Amino acid sequence: MTKLFKISYLRDGLVEESHEGIICFSNDEVHDTQPYYLRSCAKPLQATLLIDYGIDLSEEELALCSGSHAGEECHIKVARNILEKNGLDESYLKCGVHAPLSRAMQDKMLLNGNKPSAIHNNCSGKHIGFLAICKKMGWDLKTYDHPDHPLQIEIKNKINEMCNVTNSYPMTTDGCGVPILSMPLSYLAQGFVKLLEYPQIINSIKNNPYIFGGENRTDTEIIQKTDDLIAKVGAGGLCVVLNIKEKRAFALKINDCSYDARRIALFETINRLGWGNIEYDKTIKTIAGKVVGTIEFCFI
Repeated sequence: MTKLFKISYLRDGLVEESHEGIICFSNDEVHDTQPYYLRSCAKPLQATLLIDYGIDLSEEELALCSGSHAGEECHIKVARNILEKNGLDESYLKCGVHAPLSRAMQDKMLLNGNKPSAIHNNCSGKHIGFLAICKKMGWDLKTYDHPDHPLQIEIKNKINEMCNVTNSYPMTTDGCGVPILSMPLSYLAQGFVKLLEYPQIINSIKNNPYIFGGENRTDTEIIQKTDDLIAKVGAGGLCVVLNIKEKRAFALKINDCSYDARRIALFETINRLGWGNIEYDKTIKTIAGKVVGTIEFCFI
C-alpha cells in the first residue's frame, strides 16, 4: 500500500512550511512506478557481496562497511583496522574528502589543527569493503569506482537480484564517486527483506548501531530506540526500515529532501504501524522555550 503524506509546521495556526513524501512497502501488490536513486540506502545491499566473497570481517567492521558513519574516532579506528588487515591504506580510497558528519569530531579536529582525509568520508567504510573484495579477487584497485569494473558489475547484478528488479532504470554516479542504481521504492523495500538471508549483516547492524551511523544519525536512533528494526538513511531524503520480526519493510522519500521532515515522517510511520513507540518533540518553540506551534503529520 503506497502512501502519500504531508508534514505541516503550524505556528499559531498558520502553516509556515510543509513537506510531502511517499512511503512504499515491501508487500505492495501493485508497485509504484517512479524510480529514485538508492544513494546510501544501497549500502547494506552492497555489503552482501562481502559475505558472498568470504571477506574476513568482525561484526563491527561489517557494520561500518554497511553504513554511513559520522567520522568519529571509533569509526576511524575500525576503518583503519580493515585496511591494515587487507594490506591496504587510505591512498586507495576514491570516495573524496569531507569533514566528519559528527559536529563533536569536527570541533575536536579544528581545535587540534587536524584536517579531514578520505577516511572521514561517511562512505569510506563502503569503499574499504569494495577494496577488500577487489584485493581478494585480484581485481584492479585503481579503477574499482568505474561502472565497467568487475566489482561494479557484480554490485549491479546483486542489487537487482535482491530487489526483484527486471526492468532497466537510470544509473548515475553517487556523491562518493561510485555508480548507484535507481528503482521504485517498493523494490528497494523488498531488497531489505532479502537481507534476512544474510544474518551476519542484520546482526552486525543491530548489535553495532553507533558504528553503523553515529552522532545524530537518524538510522542509529531508530535502531537504538526499537527492538526489532534496522534502518538505513540515504541522501535525498530517503530511508528504508526493516522489521526483522515481521519480515516486512518500507521505504520513505521526502520530496524536498528535508532531513528534519524525514525524521518526523519515519517516527510517525513506525509508531502508527505499531513497530515502535518513539517519542519526539512535536512542538515549535521560541529560543526561550515558549511553545508557539505544532508539527503535524497526515496521510493524503
